[in-house]
Amino acid sequence: MKMKYRLMAPGPTPIPEHVLTEMANPIRHHRTPGFEEVIKEVEEGLKWLYQTKNDVIMLASSGTGAMEAAIVNTCKPGESVLVVNAGKFGERFGKIAKAYKMSVDMIDVEWGKAVSPSIIKEKLATREYRAVCVQASETSTAVEHPIKEISEIVRKYDQTVLIVDGITALGVINLPTDEWGIDLLICGSQKALMLPPGLATLSVSEKAWKLIENNDGPRFYFNLKAERKSLHQNTTAWTPSVSLIMGLRQVLKDMREEGLENMFKRHAVMAESIREAAKAIGLKLYAPDAPATSVTSVCTPDAIDSGKIVKALRNEYNMTIANGQDQIKGKIFRIGHLGYYDMLDMVSVWAAVEKALFDNGHKFELGKGVAEIIKRL
Repeated sequence: MKMKYRLMAPGPTPIPEHVLTEMANPIRHHRTPGFEEVIKEVEEGLKWLYQTKNDVIMLASSGTGAMEAAIVNTCKPGESVLVVNAGKFGERFGKIAKAYKMSVDMIDVEWGKAVSPSIIKEKLATREYRAVCVQASETSTAVEHPIKEISEIVRKYDQTVLIVDGITALGVINLPTDEWGIDLLICGSQKALMLPPGLATLSVSEKAWKLIENNDGPRFYFNLKAERKSLHQNTTAWTPSVSLIMGLRQVLKDMREEGLENMFKRHAVMAESIREAAKAIGLKLYAPDAPATSVTSVCTPDAIDSGKIVKALRNEYNMTIANGQDQIKGKIFRIGHLGYYDMLDMVSVWAAVEKALFDNGHKFELGKGVAEIIKRL
C-alpha cells in the first residue's frame, strides 16, 4: 500500500477535508448577487482575523502579488523605501521596489537574527522614507521580527507607512492590525489560511489610503483604488479566485469557532515542542534568539547535509519538510507547523526526523526528542 502523504513544509500547508469538499462544489459565477453575499461574509471574517476595521483587499495572486501591490500603490518611482533584509523574503521586498525604480535602502540583518528596532528608528530620523517593509515571520530563516516595537516607531511619521509581510504569521501569532498601527498587512492563502496557493489578502489603513489616493505611479492589475471601489460593492475589480474564496469562507468559520487566543496557543505549543525536541537530541536551532511560531529551522550536525534528511523523509516516509535556502542550503531543515496541524502531527514528523538523523550518523537516544513532544500533548 502506498504510504499516506504528509505535508510538513512552511507552505503550502494541508487543507482540511471539509474545506476541500466546499471548494469541489460546482463553481459560481462571480458577478451574481449570491457571490456578492459570499464576498461580504468573507470580508467581515477577514476583518475579524486581521483585528481591523479597515478594508481587507482580496487579490487573485500569490502573496508576492500583495507585496507588490502594497509597494506600488503607496510609493512612487524615485521615492525612498526602507527594507529589512533578513532572508529571502526581505530580499524580495527590495527587488520589487527596485523593479519600480524606487530608491531602496536595505537594512542587512544576519540570517537567523531579528532586526533591532533601534536601527529603524535611526534610519527614519535621518531620511524621509515612504515605506518601511518587514516580515512578521521570515519563512526562509524561521525568525520573528518585533513588529509591535517597529510599529510604535513608524506610526510617528505621517508620510511613512509600515508594510508587513504576515504571510506565515497571520492566524499564527497575535498581530492586532489597528491596535499596533500596521498600515498594510499581507497574507497568502497557502499558509495558516489552509487553502491552495492563489489568493492574497492585505489590510489597508486610512493613513495608507491617503498616500494611495495621491500616488500617480504605474500600476494596473494591482490597483488598490479599483479594488476598494469594487469591494464596497461586494465584488472585485478583476476575476476573483472563486473556489478559493468559497474555501476561505469555510476556513474563517472554523477559525472563529476555535477563537484567536486558542489558535495562537495551539501554534505556540507546537512550535515549542519541535524546538525542545531538537535540543533534546543535541541539535541547535538556527534562530534561537527570535524563533518563529510558524516554522522551526534546525541545524544539522556538521557531518550531515540537511538535504539528506529532507530526501530521506520524502523517499522513505512520503513526508515533505523544507531544506535551507541560498547560503544555508544543506545546513538546516525547516518544519512547518502553521494551519491545519496538531500535536500528533508533530510526533509524526519528529519521529521521522529522528530516524533519518540516526540513519545518517547522528547518534543519540532514539525517541528522546519525541518524548518532549509527548509531554506537551
